[in-house]
Amino acid sequence: MTTEAQPKLLLACIRCFTANRVPAARLNEAEAAKCGKCGAPLFDGKPAQLDDASFDDFLRRTELPVLVDFWADWCGPCHAMAPSFEKASQDLRTQVRFAKLNTETAQNTAARFEIRSIPTIVLFKGAKEAARVSGAMNVGQITQWLKQQGALRA
Repeated sequence: MTTEAQPKLLLACIRCFTANRVPAARLNEAEAAKCGKCGAPLFDGKPAQLDDASFDDFLRRTELPVLVDFWADWCGPCHAMAPSFEKASQDLRTQVRFAKLNTETAQNTAARFEIRSIPTIVLFKGAKEAARVSGAMNVGQITQWLKQQGALRA
C-alpha cells in the first residue's frame, strides 16, 4: 500500500522564528499545531513581533502571505488600529500570518521599505512586497483589502 505525501506549508513560529512544516490540508484543524523547537502554538492568532534581525527570516520561513503592520509607539492612529489588527490576526490565522514592526526600534527595515507614513500595512507574498496601504483600518477594512489583494482563500 502506498501513501501519497501531503503537501506541506512552511510556517515560521511567531515566538522563536523556527521554520515548521504543516500539512496544507490540515490548516483548518491547525489549533493543535505547535512549534517543533519551542512548543508554542503556531496558530494562536497573535501577530509576530518583528525587528531588524528577525524580519527577513520570518518572511523567508513562511509560505502563507504575511501582513506586516509598520507602526510606532507615539502614533495615535497606530494605537487606534492595533485592536483591529489583532482581531484580524485571530480571525484569519490559518490564511495569513500577521506581524508588527515598530519603526522606531527597527529603523533599518522601515527605511529599506521606505515607510513614510504610519500606520502602513504591507502584504508580502513569497517574501516579496505585493501591496501596501497607509492609514488606520478596522477589521472589516483589513479583511476586505486582503481579499482584494488575493491573499485569502475563497
